[in-house]
Amino acid sequence: SLSGVIEKSVYIHVCDIRGNTLRNPLAKYHRKTIATNVSVHGFILLCFPSPWKLICDPHSNVYSLNEHIDPQIYENEEHHKRMNKDSLMHAPEFVIKPRSHTVWEKQCVRLHCTVSGWPDPRVVWYKNNVTIDPMAHPGKYKLESSYNVHSLEINRCDFDDTAQYRVSAMNSKGELSSFASIVVKRFKGEVEEALPMPRHGLISEYGITFETHIVDGFGVSFGREGETMSLGATVIISPNLARYQPEVQWYRDDVLLQPSKWCHMHWSGDKATLTLTHLNKEDEGLYTLRITTKSKYETYSAYVFVRDADAEVEGAPGAPLDVKCQDANKDYVIVTWKQPAVDGGSSILGYFVDRCEVGTTHWSQCNDTPIKFARFPVTGLVEGRSYTFRVRAVNKSGMSRPSRASEVVAAMDPADRARMRGTSAPWTGQIIVTEEEPAEGVVPGRPKELEVTEATKNYVVLSWKPPGERGHEGIMYYVEKCVSGTDSWQRVNTEIPVKSPRFALFDLAEGKAYSFRVRCCNSAGVGEPSEATEATTVGDKLDIPSAPGRVVPTRNTDTSVVVSWEASRDAKELVGYYIEASIVGSNKYNGPSNNPSRESYVFRVKALNAAGLSECSQESEAIEVKAAIASPTPPYGISVLECVRDSMVLAWKQPTFIGGADITGYFVDYREVINGAPGTWHEANVKAVSDRAYRVSDLKENRKYQFQVRAANMAGVGIPSLPSGTFVCEEWTIAVPGPPHDLQVTEVRANTLVLLYKPPVYQGRDPVNGFYIDIKEADAEEEAWRGVNEKAIKILKEGETYVFRVRAQNKAGVGKASEPTEPVLAETKPGTMEIVVDVDDDGVISMNFACSNLTPDSKFVWSKNYEEITDDTRITVATSGEKSKATFNMPAEDDIGIYSCAVTHTDGACSSYTLSAEELKKLLEISHDHKFPIIPLKTELAVELQEKGRIRFWLQAEKISANGKIEYVFNDNSLSQGEKYKMNFNKDTGVIEMIMESLLPEDEGTFTFQLQDGKATNQSSLVLIGEVFKGLQKESAFMRKEWHRKQGPHFVEYLSYEVTPECCVILKCKVGNIKKETVALWYKDGREVKGDEKLTFTEGVLKLEIAQISKKDAGVYETVLKDDRGQDTSTLNLTEQDLMNEVFSNIANSSTALKIQSTDEGIRLYSFVSYYNEALQVTWHHKDSAIAFTDRIKSGVVGEQLWLQITEPTEKDKGKYAIEFHDGKGGLKRTVELSGQGETTAEFQMAPYFLYNRARVAGGLPDVVTIQELKALNLTCNISGEPLPEVVWLKNEREIVSDGHYVMKFEAGKYASFTITTVNTTDSGKYSILVKNKYGTESADFTVSVFSPDSKK
Repeated sequence: SLSGVIEKSVYIHVCDIRGNTLRNPLAKYHRKTIATNVSVHGFILLCFPSPWKLICDPHSNVYSLNEHIDPQIYENEEHHKRMNKDSLMHAPEFVIKPRSHTVWEKQCVRLHCTVSGWPDPRVVWYKNNVTIDPMAHPGKYKLESSYNVHSLEINRCDFDDTAQYRVSAMNSKGELSSFASIVVKRFKGEVEEALPMPRHGLISEYGITFETHIVDGFGVSFGREGETMSLGATVIISPNLARYQPEVQWYRDDVLLQPSKWCHMHWSGDKATLTLTHLNKEDEGLYTLRITTKSKYETYSAYVFVRDADAEVEGAPGAPLDVKCQDANKDYVIVTWKQPAVDGGSSILGYFVDRCEVGTTHWSQCNDTPIKFARFPVTGLVEGRSYTFRVRAVNKSGMSRPSRASEVVAAMDPADRARMRGTSAPWTGQIIVTEEEPAEGVVPGRPKELEVTEATKNYVVLSWKPPGERGHEGIMYYVEKCVSGTDSWQRVNTEIPVKSPRFALFDLAEGKAYSFRVRCCNSAGVGEPSEATEATTVGDKLDIPSAPGRVVPTRNTDTSVVVSWEASRDAKELVGYYIEASIVGSNKYNGPSNNPSRESYVFRVKALNAAGLSECSQESEAIEVKAAIASPTPPYGISVLECVRDSMVLAWKQPTFIGGADITGYFVDYREVINGAPGTWHEANVKAVSDRAYRVSDLKENRKYQFQVRAANMAGVGIPSLPSGTFVCEEWTIAVPGPPHDLQVTEVRANTLVLLYKPPVYQGRDPVNGFYIDIKEADAEEEAWRGVNEKAIKILKEGETYVFRVRAQNKAGVGKASEPTEPVLAETKPGTMEIVVDVDDDGVISMNFACSNLTPDSKFVWSKNYEEITDDTRITVATSGEKSKATFNMPAEDDIGIYSCAVTHTDGACSSYTLSAEELKKLLEISHDHKFPIIPLKTELAVELQEKGRIRFWLQAEKISANGKIEYVFNDNSLSQGEKYKMNFNKDTGVIEMIMESLLPEDEGTFTFQLQDGKATNQSSLVLIGEVFKGLQKESAFMRKEWHRKQGPHFVEYLSYEVTPECCVILKCKVGNIKKETVALWYKDGREVKGDEKLTFTEGVLKLEIAQISKKDAGVYETVLKDDRGQDTSTLNLTEQDLMNEVFSNIANSSTALKIQSTDEGIRLYSFVSYYNEALQVTWHHKDSAIAFTDRIKSGVVGEQLWLQITEPTEKDKGKYAIEFHDGKGGLKRTVELSGQGETTAEFQMAPYFLYNRARVAGGLPDVVTIQELKALNLTCNISGEPLPEVVWLKNEREIVSDGHYVMKFEAGKYASFTITTVNTTDSGKYSILVKNKYGTESADFTVSVFSPDSKK
């Protein structure tokens, strides 16, 4: 048992009895178990059988394994070996076989074995019988072989590494294999106290295999410090069980993330989201989403780059990273951090550490001067309180932003912290009970194991262990220092002893050597000092690491590069490396957190430890960001297209992965199969073939063959395909054609696609005369094949996946179907572009295609009728960036066809365009218009008059550039800019104009504007002759005169008149450009009319009111405006007839409907007008005839009432009555029917009787009441009639209802009273009382006018 090797390195030296070192001491004992390596609790047990013996030299610590063999036996064996060398050769044997392992996920595991044999065996490792190739999985596997000891190391195991592994050893004497299994388990962690409740219902996972797919994942993300970023992915789990909850975990750089204020996690049932609430440089890394079910787990990863936030001070460094607290004690914490990658352009002078007590927001600085090391002991903490820390960097430009705060740490003794966490020592199976005497007042002993744990030029950290003799009382410590070479000990913490067994000393002289010791103290006194430390020189013991070695970038993908470098030599406490990238030629380095682009980059690396950043490594060689090139995968789907006596034509499908470079050709191998046993492979072609079909010759008739195909690109020749089926080489004699081949699907859209294929090599007895296209859903049965071109139907459905095949036909029938295509999803991919046909300004016709997802190796390939265009006599192809243009040189009928453009090394980017005869004709017409263009005009040349009578000739071009030129022509003579002609060309609007001040007789003729813009031309003319010219000239002169008139006071609207409803005439006009000194004079028939107070300029309107109009007011009225600027006159001829007719028309329109009233004498017909003029002519009609007035029938006017009185009416007086008003125009009639029926019956039969019994208003009401606001109004009148009349009060012909404001009473059948309790201005109006009984109706009217006291004044 080598128990002495636990904590120190041990070298085992194996030798023979003569002292010679044995290179492989166990080789010749391979048939026995020589040694067993067993690991038990960290001990290594080596067991050897006799006659081996392990001897240890106590002085050199070297173990010797000696073989105690009889010398005579040894010499005999050596003699036989020299006599027969063949006895050394033997088949491989496993001296030590690989052992099976069960490991946790993310751990590394190593399988090793010892193999003997001569010659030295060749060892190959297999996983599930598949050869392990470390180059195919860089960083995953590591194979080593040394002195017949072989090992396989698997890095960072995952579930996929669970398999059976085989190691095979082979030499010329034979082959032998050994097996071992590896099982990878996922680490579950400790069992929590609060276990989840059991799930009920159909949620049991027993017997269910879950399939998990992560779709719509997050890509590489770029952010900036301070921003918020969300990462999410949709998770599809089948079968979909209600309430089933998978385990969702997020990792950063393989470290499990926990929810915090910086990191929020959400699971919605089908989508997992991680939100980084406030990005920090520490959040940069590889993020992995892991979805775990009972069956298996799925992961999805992408990198997140975080760019430093802008410094608050220009030139200041970036914020420090990863602030952590270590060695927390009662009053002491060591704070560590990482230096920022960005120094702001000048070296970092040091760092300041801040602390904040939990529960407060106040940050206090812990060090007065900046410290250089990325490690600092913070003292002076209060025991039991919790703190967080942050760090700031400083350079000559200023201070950086503070780092992210550290995790909360409590200032307490580690033992107290362990007790609070609930940890306990493991159960030993023994209970020891001790009894101890009280030890009060015991002076503590010496501290033990005092040592200097950390020493820099700023501070020294001491640590020790408490003494064994300290009693039950707590102890504290005094620290003492002594300059080396002296005996003078000086107490450092005289005032306050420390409680924790750690202490940091500051203010030591740099370069001096010190020794330290510690004393314990309690209430009983101060103990003896500990043993002094060895002399420690104050200074930085940790050096800045050396610059990393050679930096080698390697192509990886289109957006990433793998960078490797040689580690810094002799670097101590290395934290990591910073990688910087620079675009070639920019000389500007940044961290790799910028968006990648397809540029060439150089890289450099810096190493990092607590002492600082190293110098930059040498700059790497430039590398273009481009996907790495690999050899293509094997072709597949080998089939026979034709077979004759000594040759066969083969076809195959293109590899699924071409390796990032175009396939340059294929190599075909064949082998003969005899009695089911395949023979040796032979090359069918030495030179690569570019087509996916090849004729293999020199075969033997009726023999069976197998074939394999290899694809080649610029990276090399790929591995061969799987052997094809066995084909018999015999001549085909069937009548129908063979299968078509080389099927290709392109231009895939949601409802359409293009299927290309080649005709069969074997035609059959007759030529091929057609093809059938078959289709079926990818997952459908074989019977689901159906024809596409049998009838016109809509074939494709968006979102479905299909496969296709083709069959050829000749006269004999339909031949064998081709191999089906790969499944094709019918969808239009995002970003799909189509070919765009364009005709440029020169009339050149071109087809244009663009693709946004190009790779560095992508090429645009143009084809006509799906054959690549290689001849540029008719079409010229030009490609620039993401766009390609195919230009027709001389478009003609020969160019009619289907044109397509495909982009290689993309996900099927392709489009086509059909150029038909009609389309070609249309394009040629457009081309002609572009070659010989015409400037389009929005408006032709027109003329308009402007202010002051100016004449403006203008037109507007629809499109004309700033370089356009205009020529102005009059009667074939060119005009130029001058006093008479003012030209203007607005290039923004395309408006072209020419302005003339006036038109003279010599300006009669034709005006023309001629336009030219490059090759485009146009012109427009306007003919001004004869009456058109004279009319325009006259109107221009009038407008010029008007403009001069309006320079002084003038009439905007000339005199006019209007008749008001009260039959007043108002003369009015609208004036403008007046001022305070402007006066207005009124004249009638040449005599000035004295204006009264109503003559004003209110709002620019001048009025003259004529009340009580009569014939004498007719005449010629004139208004004159004048001031110092001039005068203007307006005249109105107000003739007698026109004026009175207007008045009469107003009176007629104001008349009320004819009414019938019984009177003492008989019957009265009447109508009211608003105003009566004695000159008004009125005619009364009875049965459409004018009434001849007599003593019995009379007419008259009382106020505004026009009446017709019929005394003692008879039957002859019945009929239709009308009153006609004459206004010089059409007139107006009011009619009423006096029929003697209904109400009018009473008028005739009871006229004598109702004269005494009809409802009457006897009197008492005034005509007009004028009353002050807020007063009360009370009116009373007498009412008579039998039967008792019904009384109704009206205001403005609307009935009034009694309320608090209006009070109406009818008392004793005689007295009707009307009261307004509090009068206001709204009470003004026309009031009526209406009394009615069966013998008649009568009304009385009065007007109420309310005034306010102020207005009265």
